Amino acid sequence: MYAIVNSGGKQYRVEVGETFRLEKISGDIGSTISFDKVLMFSDGETVKIGQPFVENVAVVGKIVEQDKAKKILVFKFKRRKGYRRKQGHRQPYTAVRIESITL
Repeated sequence: MYAIVNSGGKQYRVEVGETFRLEKISGDIGSTISFDKVLMFSDGETVKIGQPFVENVAVVGKIVEQDKAKKILVFKFKRRKGYRRKQGHRQPYTAVRIESITL
């Protein structure tokens, strides 16, 4: 059984018991979160596709981590002009463990 949910402008395929990272959402560690924008639901035999969302499907998860990803370097350079800029960036994320997918 799996579902495809929409969060932060991105789509994620989730299953029960799976932990995945998504764009930072507010909430404390241990609090539950419900995804109401379910785009597709499959129980192994039937598939329901939303127009645009599937109704009466609830995906419930628990926040397990609020952190930042590894640092990436942004380096701008123009040859022969003496132009060099170096900048680092760490994207915040939220790790969520899926507790249940119910119809």
